[in-house]
Amino acid sequence: MGSYDAFFTALQNGNDVRGAAIAAGDEKRTLTPGLVTFIACAFAEFLAEKLGKEKSALRIGVGHDSRITAPALMDACLKGLADTKTFDCGLITTPAMFQSTVLPGSDFDGAIMLTASHLPFNRNGMKFFTKEGGLEKAQLSGILKRASVTAEAYGSADEEEFAAPTGLVLEGGSTVNFDMVSVYADAMKSIICEAVKSEDYMHPLKGLHIVVDAGNGASGFFASKILEPLGADTAGSVYLEPDGTFPNHIPNPEDATAMDAARKATVDAGADLGVIFDCDGDRGAVVFSDGTEVNRNTLIALLAAIVSETHPGSTVVTDSVTSDELAAFLEGKLGMKHLRFKRGYKNVINKGIELNAAGEDCELAIETSGHGAFKENYFSDDGAYISVKIIIKMAQLRKEGKRIESLIAELKTPAESKERRFRITAEDFRSYGEKVLADFRQFVKEKGWTIVEPNYEGVRVSFRDSEVSGWVLLRMSLHDPVMPMNLEAGQSGGVEILLERLEPFFKRYPELAG
Repeated sequence: MGSYDAFFTALQNGNDVRGAAIAAGDEKRTLTPGLVTFIACAFAEFLAEKLGKEKSALRIGVGHDSRITAPALMDACLKGLADTKTFDCGLITTPAMFQSTVLPGSDFDGAIMLTASHLPFNRNGMKFFTKEGGLEKAQLSGILKRASVTAEAYGSADEEEFAAPTGLVLEGGSTVNFDMVSVYADAMKSIICEAVKSEDYMHPLKGLHIVVDAGNGASGFFASKILEPLGADTAGSVYLEPDGTFPNHIPNPEDATAMDAARKATVDAGADLGVIFDCDGDRGAVVFSDGTEVNRNTLIALLAAIVSETHPGSTVVTDSVTSDELAAFLEGKLGMKHLRFKRGYKNVINKGIELNAAGEDCELAIETSGHGAFKENYFSDDGAYISVKIIIKMAQLRKEGKRIESLIAELKTPAESKERRFRITAEDFRSYGEKVLADFRQFVKEKGWTIVEPNYEGVRVSFRDSEVSGWVLLRMSLHDPVMPMNLEAGQSGGVEILLERLEPFFKRYPELAG
């Protein structure tokens, strides 16, 4: 039997496990129940060593989103944890599974979430948590290596299962069903009640009409277990029922069709606010009553405005593709500091944690994708918590006769934006991409254009002349053989002008497609 290393390492995507749990089209199955069993077993071993506990003393929670492969992978995961005290949390969100390690009433040693976020129905994956948050990339690499070694000793390979754990016997633990959704929902309700402090303390959202679009993912309970008990009207909410085929739209706040659905639901219901989540609930966005979509730069601005009232001058960390208009709003209007860092929600969040450790106050770290994390909430990226912060502020402003929209009334937006993605066909795509970036930097210098510094990812160029104002960022994808190029312009037709200026450069590189 050959080494299993390739099976396991192919599943790592940053600090998450991701793979095809069902073969679809040209995509072969890469994430099988057998592999999940060995990975879960390795996580338990990692946790036991980290905490200095016997495996039989570990308390580990496991949950899943609405994907159709969840039941089979859940069974496999529990099998790998069979010599620990395991808590089956059922259908739930990723942030709730992290909170299961810190909230009274659960306080697990670790947690596993089975999810692939917004990816197609055939995908699935695993996210891992300790009380310190999500695992780092190096920690997950070690777990996958450990799983490979165990599979080598106890597995049997065939084309269908890759690693069926035929010889692995785990015993001595126990599994119980656990209502983590209620524990998490109760914590959220307490936060809202205490922050709003309405005369009717237990119904602070009475009189507010809020619709929820859960995208048939795991966040439908946000309407029934958080908003409605606090008095909110949720009539007109859509796609609250879990359905892993995602029949209505991709559960992704960055997707235009998804945001259109949330906007329509909000306007049709005459609601005060619309809330939309991705499949596993770690990302969110909102829609104002007039149908204005509040995501990406606009969402960052709104959350920063809320933070600035209690933490003036705090630093906001974002990813690299935020707009110049957002930077001007954060620094000019709000008086905050803005650190535009790298793409990747974990990069953004870790930078926020790093700044605080160095003595610089950072209360908000957020990527334009909708992964937003607050210092006060363990720097956990949590779509429900984002929504709660906005809903709280909305309820507070209502007492003053004000509207939530007023917080970002002065935010300007670019006239045009575009992302162009170049696929690298060269065999060594990383080296080729690095050469393209070095050459691009030199090309920009020769043209006399302005390179933005400091810049932590790729090459960002600012344009301010009589023909166009805007910016371009060329960078390497975090994991794929792709070079994304983001462009924004302050006037209609500006993006096309920028593309025309850059076209001579890209003609030099036949191994860039797109």
